[in-house]
Amino acid sequence: MNVISNTLISGLVFLTGISLANCNSNTNNSMSMAEETPKEAQDIAGDPSTQDTATFGSGCFWCTEAIFQSLEGVYTVESGYTNGQVKNPSYKEVCTGRTGHAEVARITYDSKTISFKELLEVFWQTHDPTTLNRQGADVGTQYRSGVYWHNKEQRKIAEEYKKKLDESGAFDNPIVTEIVKIDNYYPAEDYHQNYFNENGDQPYCSYVIRPKMEKFKKAFSDKLK
Repeated sequence: MNVISNTLISGLVFLTGISLANCNSNTNNSMSMAEETPKEAQDIAGDPSTQDTATFGSGCFWCTEAIFQSLEGVYTVESGYTNGQVKNPSYKEVCTGRTGHAEVARITYDSKTISFKELLEVFWQTHDPTTLNRQGADVGTQYRSGVYWHNKEQRKIAEEYKKKLDESGAFDNPIVTEIVKIDNYYPAEDYHQNYFNENGDQPYCSYVIRPKMEKFKKAFSDKLK
């Protein structure tokens, strides 16, 4: 765990230089582009016995999706909404911050190739888990940091990891990431799926996601597809 903590400490460069762009600002343009280029279905291959699912919230799901899509062992990443009170919420509703839902990425992966603990390492190093309901210019309860566990083993690993990170002093402030059971999950609209790959020239992608991806790929070059 000391090795992982040191890696996280050195990786905090991700948390600097965040653009003032906001992920809500390009919704209309991205919707029309996505309608022209619908998301292709992704076939899950591999051994079903080692297939698992993880769900993380780390700010705007466009960023979270793009990062985890790049990892070796990850089959699919779906942007969605979870742990709120509104059934089948729309993006517009979630953006009000009044639905209780968090923007999340639902990750299907091969646990033999990449472990849940390794996914957590990426999760905690690629966003600021000490800011409550905020990532950069994206502010609201929908942008909260969260690990939404699917089984008790995931819960145990996440809670122990969080505790050791706090004790190690990897971050200047306490981690506010919520670790709760996943509930009321809904996929986001089609135009949000595979967003960075299909809308890379949009301002938010250019100024926020692309620089973050470049730093991420340098830090995790041994884990990329």
